[in-house]
Amino acid sequence: MAAAALRWALRQVLPAAPARSYYVDWRMLRDVRRRRLAYEYADERLRINAIRKNTILPRELQEVADKEIADLPRDSCPVRIRNRCVLTSRPRGVRRRWRLSRIVFRHFADHAQMSGIQRAMW
Repeated sequence: MAAAALRWALRQVLPAAPARSYYVDWRMLRDVRRRRLAYEYADERLRINAIRKNTILPRELQEVADKEIADLPRDSCPVRIRNRCVLTSRPRGVRRRWRLSRIVFRHFADHAQMSGIQRAMW
């Protein structure tokens, strides 16, 4: 009886537990930030790289473009983006079309939770 009263009193005083984040873990959040940065800087990066790789332009201009590309945020480079499973955040074995890892994909396929996907039977 006293324990129940204590639990009730604590629930009234302490705030509720924080709501779960939209992303599975910090790695997925980091990848989402990288995707956002890559999208924001895509036009600028394309313009600077075109200047860097143009051999007709003077070498000084290419060196200035090299410095400009180095000044951009490192995470704005699209090479740093990693495809991850949207449910488990697993980085390997991700089916690109469904954005699911092979393990989750197989589980959903086995339990008929994906339309149009069926186990091979012969």
